[in-house]
Amino acid sequence: MRRAIIRDGIRDDRGVTAVEFAMIAPVLAMTLLGLFDLCYNFYADTMIEGAVQKAARDSTVEGYANNPAALDARVTHAVRLVVPSADVSFSRRAYTDYTDIGQAEEFTDNNSDGLCNNNEPFEDVNGNGTWDTDRSRDATNGARDAVLYEVTATYDRAFPLPGLLNWSPQQTVRATTVLRNQPYNLQEIEVSVEHCT
Repeated sequence: MRRAIIRDGIRDDRGVTAVEFAMIAPVLAMTLLGLFDLCYNFYADTMIEGAVQKAARDSTVEGYANNPAALDARVTHAVRLVVPSADVSFSRRAYTDYTDIGQAEEFTDNNSDGLCNNNEPFEDVNGNGTWDTDRSRDATNGARDAVLYEVTATYDRAFPLPGLLNWSPQQTVRATTVLRNQPYNLQEIEVSVEHCT
C-alpha cells in the first residue's frame, strides 16, 4: 500500500507548472524590466540626438543665428516631450573653422620638449592670455564660426531596475553636433602673440 502511494506520488505532476513558474517568474520579470529600461533610454537618446540635429539645421536660419537661447529653448522643449523631468544643460565652444575643433593653440617649440613653456611664443586664438590645449572661444555668435554644440540631459530612470541591481537611478544622455553660423556679418579674427610661462 505504501509503495503504491509513493509510486502514485512520484507520478503526480499536478502543481508542477505553478512551481516552475514561481522559479522562472523573477528572472522573466528582471529581463522584461531590463529590456523596457534599455528601450526607453535608447528612445530618449535618439529623440535628444534628433532635437540637437534639428537645432543645427535651425541655426542656419537668420532668426536663430545670434539667438542661442532660442535654440536651447527648442531643444529643451523637444527633450521634455519625451522625458518631462529631464534636466537639460548646454555647452558651446566656437572655432574659426571646422579644422580648429579640438586643436591646441599653435606655439613655437624652441626647446623641442612638446610643451608650451620657457617663454615660448604662442598664438592666443581665444584671447584669454594663456596657452590652451583647446583653442575654442566662449563667444559663439561670430559670423561663420563653427560652434561645437553639446546637449546633456539627465533624468530619472523610468523603471525600478537600477534599485534592484545597484545601478545609478539617473540616466545621462549626451548629443553633440557642429553648428555653422551664417555669414550675416564679416568674420572677425583677432589673434595676439603671447609667451608661455
